[in-house]
Amino acid sequence: MSESAEQSVLRRPQHLEPGRLFINGGWHDADSKAHREIIDPSTGKMVTSVAEADASDLDAAVDAARHAFDEGPWAQVSGRERARILHRAADLIRQRADELVALESVDVGKPVSLCRAVDVSTAAEEYEYYSAMAQSIDGATRQIPVPAHAYTRREPLGVVGAITPFNFPLILSSSKIAPALAVGNTVVHKPAEETPLSALLMAEILAEAGVPDGVLNVVTGSGAVVGEALLRHPMVDKIAFTGSTAVGRHAASTAGEALKPVTMELGGNAAQIIFEDADLETAIGSAIRGFVFNSGQFCMSGPRLLVHRSLHDAVVEALAGAVAHVPVGDPFDPVTVVGPMAAERHLAKVEQYVGFAQEEGGRIVAGGEQLELGGELSGGFYYKPTIIADLGNDSRIVQEEIFGPLLTVQPFDTEEEAVALANSTPYGLASGLQTKDLARAHRVAARLRAGIIWVNDWAILDPAIPFGGVKQSGYGREYGPEALESYTKIKSVVISLA
Repeated sequence: MSESAEQSVLRRPQHLEPGRLFINGGWHDADSKAHREIIDPSTGKMVTSVAEADASDLDAAVDAARHAFDEGPWAQVSGRERARILHRAADLIRQRADELVALESVDVGKPVSLCRAVDVSTAAEEYEYYSAMAQSIDGATRQIPVPAHAYTRREPLGVVGAITPFNFPLILSSSKIAPALAVGNTVVHKPAEETPLSALLMAEILAEAGVPDGVLNVVTGSGAVVGEALLRHPMVDKIAFTGSTAVGRHAASTAGEALKPVTMELGGNAAQIIFEDADLETAIGSAIRGFVFNSGQFCMSGPRLLVHRSLHDAVVEALAGAVAHVPVGDPFDPVTVVGPMAAERHLAKVEQYVGFAQEEGGRIVAGGEQLELGGELSGGFYYKPTIIADLGNDSRIVQEEIFGPLLTVQPFDTEEEAVALANSTPYGLASGLQTKDLARAHRVAARLRAGIIWVNDWAILDPAIPFGGVKQSGYGREYGPEALESYTKIKSVVISLA
């Protein structure tokens, strides 16, 4: 490797300054002076700490956001001016890509190649997309049978409480903050307590881009304290939540007590269907991407593979051979595809469910154990990509969301059976199929109960394509112009001409 190439390789950060709260355009310690340790999942060691806020800190953040909305310029400035600022934010994300890649990797355990190509790139595109949308927020005139001029206005809601999960901190915070800001709202962001680092850097980036004081506030702390206070705060006008279905139920119920609008992007347990006419090379590659991407910690992963019985044994054998060659290890190695689980508790859950599968008669085809690495990585939370066959559809590992690099494989005989199996869990966030038959693709896509369907690929996402769930995977949509509907309200104005 040349010297220049060596210099371009990111190194694992060794000393990170402790994180502070970002409130009203400034950095603050928590009122209690408490801090939470942040663990690098690739080593199992503390990498830094962040302020551990309490309800008083959350109050200060909401007060700042409320004042910025009610008294500040953000909601009143033109959409074109907001667009300039959001576009500048996209440029700064790209300029500071190395910092964001390193923080996201050391925080979540993501491979740096994935962080750069997916997380940072997508975040920049989200701000870029909504900068364009900010310039086209308008209403409509309506014809009515009386002498009056009637029209609608699309206006911001006010203060948005954004609560985001551990698995895609940068992307899933941007998917809320960018559209919320584009239409003139202010935001209080509560990132996941385990993975808050990129949220704090994004507060700095957005301030540098020109977002006024108080418009974005970032409060780090626990869901039980800070998240709960945000849900219940009387001056918060809307909640945007991504997380587990169990926590989402509580969040929706709590916000509902005050009749706050909410969007809920919750758990998933998607099925990938391989029909008998599928291109097997494409199908197997898609199946592997669908369950190893981000170590399986992806609400739209595809952990259930349904294969036509005529192909079942051949697909299982091919998967076992291919998955053995997927590079698993140090996320700061550019060739790594699968890094560690994001925390020790997630690793323990994966091990527990593999045990459940074996008790229920499942056959471990590949993986099924932790990956032990040496040196500074010896304390990391690594698990081998695992394929399990011979399970019934009522198995826990088939029916429940695991959030790890696990794939179950089940046979089916007919299209009807495949659709029934795919729809048989309580979730409905994503689904997909592999076929060369265009008519079948449309027919099956229409019958799959999920918010997004992929055909002959997996996880094609773009800020222009809305996604969200049905059933216990939530409601509301992120991305696309559809997201703006949940961050605005319609006001009708009727002016008498009599």
